[in-house]
Amino acid sequence: MRFGWLLIAVLATAGCSVRRFAVNKVGDALASGGSTYESDDDMELVGGALPFSLKLVESLLAESPKHRGLLLTAASGFAEYGYAYVEEQADEEAATSLERSTALRARARRLYLRGYRYGMRGLEAGYPGIGAAMADDPAAALTRVRTRDIPLLYWTAAAHGLAISASKDDPEMIAQLPEVEALIKRASELNEGWNGGALEEFLISVESARSGVKAADQQERMRHLFERSEALSGGKRASLYVSYAEKAMVPAQNREQFKALIEKALAIDADKVPETRLATLIAQRRARWLMGRMDELFLEGDTAK
Repeated sequence: MRFGWLLIAVLATAGCSVRRFAVNKVGDALASGGSTYESDDDMELVGGALPFSLKLVESLLAESPKHRGLLLTAASGFAEYGYAYVEEQADEEAATSLERSTALRARARRLYLRGYRYGMRGLEAGYPGIGAAMADDPAAALTRVRTRDIPLLYWTAAAHGLAISASKDDPEMIAQLPEVEALIKRASELNEGWNGGALEEFLISVESARSGVKAADQQERMRHLFERSEALSGGKRASLYVSYAEKAMVPAQNREQFKALIEKALAIDADKVPETRLATLIAQRRARWLMGRMDELFLEGDTAK
């Protein structure tokens, strides 16, 4: 995003071919180098900057609508911003203003859907017709997708999954959960260990949203995914401990294990892995909020076994 003002000047003054060249170069840089935001230690600074950055990406896409790097950046950016800065605020405000919380959740849902649409555009740009094919058979359609597109698979699934989670009263959205699972499973087939267990961590959320299954079976599947993700990450993903605590231990009413997992998340030193510093800080903020709500989340007593 560091090219923002320079690129705006180029877009305002250059001809079409020069504009397209500039856009593609910036898009390539964003896709290959990642965002400096990921290593930042100031969540509020990043939260204030992201809206401008996302609008800049959309401006670039208006010039180069099939640039897959920009489409990936948009998919991940809208999903991350919606979750870390909008839905999180909705959760925190629920206790004081239900109206404000509801409005924020609706906004988060719109941001997730926006990210999902960019993700699907990215897949479509590389594999024409894949969107229509996924409507019939997601798993079969995704066999075309190659290893280089794992980040696009992940962020498309993340945006879609978050949108579904924010649409619990919409049966049509909930019915799309198999598409999310197919996206992540294809990524796992291509590289199970991608991003240190991120795929297995995501599948914990997918599993927790599944209906019509025995609670014991669901807990066992989530436990297996957690253990695999923990092994792949070397215990360095704070978000894994937070997700498992919230998705598995709260339904199981296992207060002791919940507390132990939250403490593990909070004990991780964000500075030891600078490239994931921001993600760690965001997960730890969630962990502190959850810790403060333990008496609301659990019945009296401790049902740990």
